[in-house]
Amino acid sequence: MSVESVFPQLEALLPHVQKPIQYVGGELNSTVKEWDSCDVRWALMYPDAYEVGLPNQGVMILYEVLNEQEGVLAERTYSVWPDLEALMREHAVPQFTVDSHRPVKAFDVFGLSFSTELGYTNMLTALDLAGIPLESRERGLDDPIVLAGGHAAFNPEPIADFIDAAIIGDGEQAVLDMTKIIREWKAEGRPGGREEVLFRLAKTGSVYIPAFYDVEYLADGRIGRVVPNKSGVPWRVSKHTVMDLDEWPYPKQPLVPLAETVHERMSVEIFRGCTRGCRFCQAGMITRPVRERSITGIGEMVDKGLKATGFEEVGLLSLSSADHSEIGDIAKGLADRYEEDKIGLSLPSTRVDAFNVDLANELTRNGRRSGLTFAPEGGSERMRKVINKMVSEEDLIRTVATAYGNGWRQVKLYFMCGLPTETDEDVLQIADMAMHVIQKGREVSRSNDIRCTVSIGGFVPKPHTPFQWAPQLSAEETDARLEKLRDKIRGDKKYGRSIGFRYHDGKPGIVEGLLSRGDRRIGAVIRAVYEDGGRFDGWREHFSYDRWMACADKALPPFGVDVDWYTTRERTYEEVLPWDHLDSGLDKDWLWEDWQDALDETEVEDCRWTPCFDCGVCPQMDTHIQIGPTGKKLLPLTVKNAAPAPASSGHVH
Repeated sequence: MSVESVFPQLEALLPHVQKPIQYVGGELNSTVKEWDSCDVRWALMYPDAYEVGLPNQGVMILYEVLNEQEGVLAERTYSVWPDLEALMREHAVPQFTVDSHRPVKAFDVFGLSFSTELGYTNMLTALDLAGIPLESRERGLDDPIVLAGGHAAFNPEPIADFIDAAIIGDGEQAVLDMTKIIREWKAEGRPGGREEVLFRLAKTGSVYIPAFYDVEYLADGRIGRVVPNKSGVPWRVSKHTVMDLDEWPYPKQPLVPLAETVHERMSVEIFRGCTRGCRFCQAGMITRPVRERSITGIGEMVDKGLKATGFEEVGLLSLSSADHSEIGDIAKGLADRYEEDKIGLSLPSTRVDAFNVDLANELTRNGRRSGLTFAPEGGSERMRKVINKMVSEEDLIRTVATAYGNGWRQVKLYFMCGLPTETDEDVLQIADMAMHVIQKGREVSRSNDIRCTVSIGGFVPKPHTPFQWAPQLSAEETDARLEKLRDKIRGDKKYGRSIGFRYHDGKPGIVEGLLSRGDRRIGAVIRAVYEDGGRFDGWREHFSYDRWMACADKALPPFGVDVDWYTTRERTYEEVLPWDHLDSGLDKDWLWEDWQDALDETEVEDCRWTPCFDCGVCPQMDTHIQIGPTGKKLLPLTVKNAAPAPASSGHVH
């Protein structure tokens, strides 16, 4: 039975909201399939505004992977701004997809990708607008399976009450496996109802169904154990790892936004994973091992993507793009190929020890010479040993001297405040480093017209990292430390005016810390914040620390815990952590040893270039590091014969 579009009702509301274009759909390369020709239907959401959600690579890849399948359709939905939300409630318009404006409730799966925990209230808004019960136990046979993915899904416990399932790790193969199970269950007439299809997913060992696990607590509030409550459900759930990225060259046809978005460029993920071993970095830990895309695979993706979109900039994405074993050849090859078209290249941020002027010149040959961003993370040499960020001040000064000497005028340095064992002195050394950068820049450029921006984020301990046991610095202490740093920079007569200073106060970090290391008891806080009007918590103008604290003060005392218990408390080795039954491949003993190494200020090498350190990922996940060099060059492409798309598969805008 076909599902009607809600666009006629929606269209009447659009003249009354800001940026109505973001709700219209019909982007270049978007796909609309006939509802009745498909038997498994996905609604994919990045739970933030269109301008942030549309460029998200994860959602874009899954959208394309699913729509390539015969009999499967995927559509996208994003968070609506509060002005439209109010009108939708008033006129009974449900949460809709932008592709064909179908109600989200009509789909088989409602998949949400969380790169940050601050999207949780937006998920509840979308569920409520869609007419889907907020709590999984209240859902019926005709409600979609609510699925969480993305980095935050590595600890889905705070949202365990609201989701039916979570996938940890890479999504490409995982969504296809899930689709197959749902298709078979539907073809059999949906036997056993909702519980049966969730059980079939759980039995695979790689889809986590929170309802099939009970959490037992100790008298002091800590977790005693997490146990399956259903026979046939695994004790631990494993992450998905896609090997050979060349077999997954997505997105082939990147979406081109209608409204302005945060990234107006065509992006290619040049490798996945990172083994630099920065102890604060969850992304690096949970995406191991390193898997490089080949230079020829990258060349083909860039060629197809530019032809499909008309973008004038290519972003070479990864956690540390300059670490690709053939990055020099990639940059030169792309700059050569697109010299006449003036296609610019960009790396998200550059490692101090991987930057060289040849690479920099290739990156700027066809585009504008924008600022360079480096991330020393820690202000003092001691702090950089604690976090395993092996960059000396000499390295940094040498690198920025190269940049300023070759015509750059603006360098951005990114640091963290509140790292384990940090003191005021460690943070004040950030000012010294910035002053040395300006001093060196003036010297080599023979000009006073140079800038250095210091940008500071608050440190939040994350699951599946060596710092998962660490205490978080309170908001008050973070703010006090940053104030001292600001005063030191501003008080410097010689260099202070050339140093920009940007920082976030400590409050959002405490909420993020509560959500990132929380357990199921935090669900009550999230729901209370949502019911009190909490939306778009990742946006400074919408975020309310006071609301989160007031809701936590009401929801947590019955459990005998509070916000500090989750944030500023150090954990011990013996404690059962809320995510211990979710297997990222990392050995918990290895993580603990690395935490002890951090406290001893001991650095650990990158296992790409040294013997294995037994983190556990490769044997546990039956994977291995995949790196070049391939020895190939980025030659002009020959057009490959692509198989024609099946006529019934729908139309592409």
